[in-house]
Amino acid sequence: MFKSSWSKKRYFELNPSAQTVASGKKVEKDKEALCPSCSSYVDPEVLYDNFKVCPECGYHYPLTAKERIALLTDAETFIEFDADLVSSNILCFPDYDLKLKEACEKSGLKEAIITGKAKIAGYETVLGVMDSRFVMGSMGRVVGEKIVRAAEKAVEERLPLIICTASGGARIQEGMFSLVQMARTSAAIEKLNKAGLLYISVMTHPTTGGVAASFAALADIIIAEPKALIGFTGPRVIKQTIRQDLPPDFQQSEFLLEHGMIDMVKPRFELRSILALLLKLHQGGRNE
Repeated sequence: MFKSSWSKKRYFELNPSAQTVASGKKVEKDKEALCPSCSSYVDPEVLYDNFKVCPECGYHYPLTAKERIALLTDAETFIEFDADLVSSNILCFPDYDLKLKEACEKSGLKEAIITGKAKIAGYETVLGVMDSRFVMGSMGRVVGEKIVRAAEKAVEERLPLIICTASGGARIQEGMFSLVQMARTSAAIEKLNKAGLLYISVMTHPTTGGVAASFAALADIIIAEPKALIGFTGPRVIKQTIRQDLPPDFQQSEFLLEHGMIDMVKPRFELRSILALLLKLHQGGRNE
């Protein structure tokens, strides 16, 4: 349904000076030709046209934050907030400075989340998108701060908030400074709730640890991509702790849907239409 919008040139405004985070080039294609789930050969062009979803088994390849923004938002409407916030080695953790530098070079990002304001099918919203390439999308001081500011911006401008998560949890290199972000982000979401504003959480693979245990699970509506790993602790650790076998689909999005932990599981090509519908219902059809 959205292949035409996916394939056309996309530009993202980082700020009012019209700097861009994308050059209009096609989204990078995966170098691996074999699907990691079913081992089928997938032509890169076919994969690209199919929103980076395996046409044989439906395996959802990871998307970068910029790719997901391109998939969800109207062209030329995304304006980034707090682009200059960067992490520092506040605890003098060994090699953390090097790890941050490598993450920046690998991902082309300054942090594990991009936040900003955009339109989805004409509906204005505050959007946050995590990127697992940056220190496994872990939440440190800056990630927490950007989420808090995004929620505050949503309250200030009376806009809905959408956050797409892809995270390994709290960032161990920042210790307690990282863990306290669970409380800070949860408090920010509570303010959003008291203001009567919509918050939608889109959980992608993986959403674990402190992210899953805080703001990601506090939304009015929780959507997940198929077969996404979602939970606080991985299945292997849980199995070792309780010394019992776990269901084969334990902590996958379908299992959580069946047990009432999330509201819906939707394939990637339906996400934009679902979000547009929810925004329309929330705003009573108003589309400025």
